[in-house]
Amino acid sequence: ATALARETGGEEYSEANLPKLMPWDVNFWNERLKEKTFELKEEELRPYFALDEVLKGMFGLIDRIFGIEVREASGEAEVWNKDVKFFKLFDKESNEHVASFYLDPYSRPADKRGGAWMADCRGKSEALDIDVPVAYLTCNGSPPVGDKPSLMTFREVETLFHETGHGLQHMLTKAKVGEVAGINGVEWDAVELPSQFMENWCYDKPTVYGFAKHYETGEVLPDEMFEKLKQQKTFGAGMMACRQLLFGMLDMELHSNYDPDSDETVFDVQRRMADIYTPYSKPVDEDRFLCGFGHIFAGGYSAGYYSYKWAEVMSADAFGAFEEVGLDNEEGVQEVGRRFRDTVLSLGGGVAPMDVFKQFRGREPNPDALLRHNGLA
Repeated sequence: ATALARETGGEEYSEANLPKLMPWDVNFWNERLKEKTFELKEEELRPYFALDEVLKGMFGLIDRIFGIEVREASGEAEVWNKDVKFFKLFDKESNEHVASFYLDPYSRPADKRGGAWMADCRGKSEALDIDVPVAYLTCNGSPPVGDKPSLMTFREVETLFHETGHGLQHMLTKAKVGEVAGINGVEWDAVELPSQFMENWCYDKPTVYGFAKHYETGEVLPDEMFEKLKQQKTFGAGMMACRQLLFGMLDMELHSNYDPDSDETVFDVQRRMADIYTPYSKPVDEDRFLCGFGHIFAGGYSAGYYSYKWAEVMSADAFGAFEEVGLDNEEGVQEVGRRFRDTVLSLGGGVAPMDVFKQFRGREPNPDALLRHNGLA
């Protein structure tokens, strides 16, 4: 990134004027380097990711690995907007209706906040006689325009898979006590496991090629584009890992060991931790990042920011179980998928996450799969 800045950024980025990139320059030039290296921009991919095709592909994956059939049931439930779709989930073996969900896929700036999320509409509860849980899946994609369908960026595809992972844990629970059914009561360490697990399938070629077709020509996504997508995933992965480790350990240090009566300020702690985890990008003296680090002060992640990276470890290791049997081994994939459904997606918050993981994987999680997926091993 530094070499590119010196080559194309003008005199202000010359070694004489700027011996080292400043922290506020690093992300910008990393993005420019990424564009130059891969020559692939998000907008170029949109034509290959029409929402309806992506949904078909994702539902096919859920059928394949979990034995759950998703059927559209729009018109069977009242909706708050004409674009909202309603779906029902059925167990393929018994044909039992086990859950339902609403999908609100499009952006409406006038009356809908941005982002994407899964929310609980009705939770499973024996006490309330609710046996069929219902979820809300909300995204903010581009709506259809004329004859052009809703087209997604690859990041939006990942986000849809992510939120669906949350939804599956809510909908496929076997826990009958409402306080620990589905996502309820799941410890913060593990709440992102099913969602990040689902994202892994966005880099599985047979899964992606089940829906990545040009909306006008039907042409499948060119191989070189898919390879670049996979390479982009690992671009800068080492620096990103160090950044997340810094945030997690800084958070823990402040909430566990920091003494406000000592001579050390919170900013001194930040610099001390940066010396360990990001020595290549130390904060400048005027840095006041902590004043805006809402996650660990007002965002629910106090002494818990590490859970982002820990969830990556668990989700990668869970996906590793599928890789070990062979992603093209249908019988093996289905067996592991049913076990994932019967543990991670079923047990809810009534069983400790470590015990749930060990029931699925047969051991505690380890970071080997994550390091491999990130190109670091």
